[in-house]
Amino acid sequence: MKFLITGGAGFIGSHIAERLVKEGGKVIVLDNLSTGKEENLNSIKDKNLFINGDIRDLDLLLSLTKNVDYIFHEAAMTSVLESTENPKKCNEINITGTLNVFIAGFRNQVKRIIYASSSAIYGDDPIIPKREDQRVNPLSPYAISKYVGELYMKFFFEIYKLEIVSLRYFNVYGPRQDPNSPYAAVIPKFIYSLLKNENPPIYGDGEQTRDFVYVEDVVSANIQAIKIKNIGGKVFNIATGERLSINKLYEHIKKLMNVDIDPIYVPERKGEVRDSVGDITLAKKYLLWTPKFSLEEGLKRTINWYKKIL
Repeated sequence: MKFLITGGAGFIGSHIAERLVKEGGKVIVLDNLSTGKEENLNSIKDKNLFINGDIRDLDLLLSLTKNVDYIFHEAAMTSVLESTENPKKCNEINITGTLNVFIAGFRNQVKRIIYASSSAIYGDDPIIPKREDQRVNPLSPYAISKYVGELYMKFFFEIYKLEIVSLRYFNVYGPRQDPNSPYAAVIPKFIYSLLKNENPPIYGDGEQTRDFVYVEDVVSANIQAIKIKNIGGKVFNIATGERLSINKLYEHIKKLMNVDIDPIYVPERKGEVRDSVGDITLAKKYLLWTPKFSLEEGLKRTINWYKKIL
């Protein structure tokens, strides 16, 4: 089988590429390297076709999707904060770019597209755990853009019969997340700061909660989403179903790293959700997927990876 992975040199995309190559797939990676890195693909350097290009280029997508069986659409502006600072760019990448991917997939008759959506679209709805059928209330351009992608997914499935499956990622973590970005996710930022013997920032009071899911579990969900029949047009939460505060997360990481450094509390960021945990009943039922990695195991693997590269 032949696969196209948009954003395939990024954090999640590169892990998907590795798994597909390991299972014998032919992989095309499309990435403009704005946040992705070619070295993320070093383990499969000679076993994939890397294209330095952009999902805003429809002609390029039309060319690359010829004879492709499946598309994993991971390319996106992923930072909530960056999207609030530059909503126009977020719209161009996450909405226009996603529409281009769907158009190319339709015209070249791919079998299915797996769309990387986000739990951010639930916003501040107080109902938890978050369920796929509850109302959405996106609080940032990023969250809005991901929901618009899902609306386009439903349109292409219902009108054009293009099979698209949406995976609403919760807080994905693991090796290859960039700790140096000003928009870095909380786990790599904590680990990186502690390895440098620095006090990491915690936004707000640290009692906001998240559902942290290890990247290899997310990869497994993506693989299941191309294997299972009759799930076109469906949306699935990809999470653990377990809720953890940022303060408790920090204590876990401190303990695993055997350090005693206090964090610095700074003002909360605009557009951030207070509490988030996912109900994964539908993913278990239809994708036959359940997360395998405990938080402790996932954090250990992540910490060990950062120790090797820093």
